[in-house]
Amino acid sequence: MSSKKTAVLLVNLGTPDEPTPKAIRRFLKDFLSDRRVIEVPRFVWWWILRLFILPFRPGAVAKMYRSVWQQDSPQRIHGEQLAAKLQQQLGVTVLSAMCYGKPALEDQLNALAAKGIERLVVLPLFPQYSATTTAAAVDKISAWLATQREIPALHVIKDYWQDAGWQQNIANRISRFQSRQGQPDKLVFSFHGIPQSYADKGDQYAVRCQQTAKAIAERLGLSDDQWVYGFQSRFGRAAWVKPYTDETLKQLAKSGTAHVQVVCPGFAMDCLETLDEVSRLLHDQFVAAGGKQLDYIPALNASDAQAGWMVAKLKPFLAL
Repeated sequence: MSSKKTAVLLVNLGTPDEPTPKAIRRFLKDFLSDRRVIEVPRFVWWWILRLFILPFRPGAVAKMYRSVWQQDSPQRIHGEQLAAKLQQQLGVTVLSAMCYGKPALEDQLNALAAKGIERLVVLPLFPQYSATTTAAAVDKISAWLATQREIPALHVIKDYWQDAGWQQNIANRISRFQSRQGQPDKLVFSFHGIPQSYADKGDQYAVRCQQTAKAIAERLGLSDDQWVYGFQSRFGRAAWVKPYTDETLKQLAKSGTAHVQVVCPGFAMDCLETLDEVSRLLHDQFVAAGGKQLDYIPALNASDAQAGWMVAKLKPFLAL
């Protein structure tokens, strides 16, 4: 294997360039125009997006992004740090890319082509496959391939929720957090939701999430009454896959559950949905409903544990 001719591409969903309404409007327009993400008929959605979402949503979202922004977007920081660690350990070129925002997937593919890369392993950073995430990334890669005369040999890792090393790392993350913060009354696994209609059409994402939570709970030795799972981040009036995390937390609080810890095994990197939605919004809703304490357990991010299981996962593909 020639390291000069082989590369790894880590693909995440995306993030705005800046925590400003203008940058977020540009990001949302790109993201919410993807047919994999929004399946509403184009004519109807064009008007909804341009008349109701893009004029008003960016201002509110900018406040949320500013609350979690560091020197850059957390998702972009962690992605670039993780790519650097993997490149050092694997001895091949490793780049981080975004489906929406920067570094743009197409730009990173062009950079690899300029290096003369002949073999490419793509690892979408979505532990549970969904057409709204992994397939959207593959669509963009396919569109780029259609413009190339010479294309690299390509392998896409569909998902990795069933990977034993990854499951154990999440379990270890939870155990170490609890060794410092104590045991909660309930552990809550929260995943990003998708519309119920997508599941009805055959997207098995929600099933994979349920299986993920069960597998990690088993590794922790938890009984069924010690954990629950749910789906967050729903948008609009249509039904999304259930149970809903916010409603589950409110029910727990009203039933006398004082202390919960929330972990989000559908997010490889911390982002707005974990650092703001869970840590602030869901926390405040839980307390308002009568709960006492909600702790968020951070994602694996660019930790050595995350890099370690990825190295083990990628090596067999790089050796093909």
